[in-house]
Amino acid sequence: MTVYFIGAGPGDPDLITVKGQRLIAECPVCLFAGSLVPEAIVAGAPADADVRDTAPMHLDEIIALIVEAHEKGQDVSRVHSGDPSIYGATAEQIRRLNDLKIPFEIIPGVPAFAAAAAALGQELTVPEVAQSIVLTRTSMKSTGMPEGEDLATLGASRATLAIHLSVRNLLLVERELTPLYGADCPVVVAYRVGWPDQAFIFGTLADIRDKVRASKLTRTALIFVGRVFEKTEFPDSALYDEAIPHILRPKKRA
Repeated sequence: MTVYFIGAGPGDPDLITVKGQRLIAECPVCLFAGSLVPEAIVAGAPADADVRDTAPMHLDEIIALIVEAHEKGQDVSRVHSGDPSIYGATAEQIRRLNDLKIPFEIIPGVPAFAAAAAALGQELTVPEVAQSIVLTRTSMKSTGMPEGEDLATLGASRATLAIHLSVRNLLLVERELTPLYGADCPVVVAYRVGWPDQAFIFGTLADIRDKVRASKLTRTALIFVGRVFEKTEFPDSALYDEAIPHILRPKKRA
């Protein structure tokens, strides 16, 4: 048997990969993170499949279900939101599976930051404005941040920031980033991207906290910070520049 860690995307059932969808339809056991993965995504599981929402479970309970499936020779679709490589708590599960010598495979998915940018019609890397994206979070009740990964350090790059799991920590975001980006720097809070109640709140480092407080959002939101959200005047990239030849577009002969 194999455990398939499947990235289900941000919430829209159409944003799961074809491979992920196929595996859900084939596996006799389906364990999905119900707090972030809508039931519509796992509705394609076999009619007789054992489908479990793992949101109320702890790690030992989840692993016990996988071990039970392993003993029966049953493949498992382990369905996570977004992409399993980002804030999915998959590393601890994989460590257990390695210890137990249970085979697994990871199926990538659409991460929330990419889905949010698509919904906004926004490129996050704009020539001479920002060419880097930093995916990070802040510490609250969750696991602490490693040394050197605080917002002040990461923000010194002036890159586009995609800050996860931090909508209740906007005071820290404002305090740490205002000296680096400026109080007028654009901020976009993306709420439940890909779900029917998807919403975006637009503001600046100076006023986004008040706007989010007024909206009463407290979870399931991603915070973007960066000048890419205001710049409409910027140079074209070199990629399609007629004056810059490359191997697929050689220089025209005179």
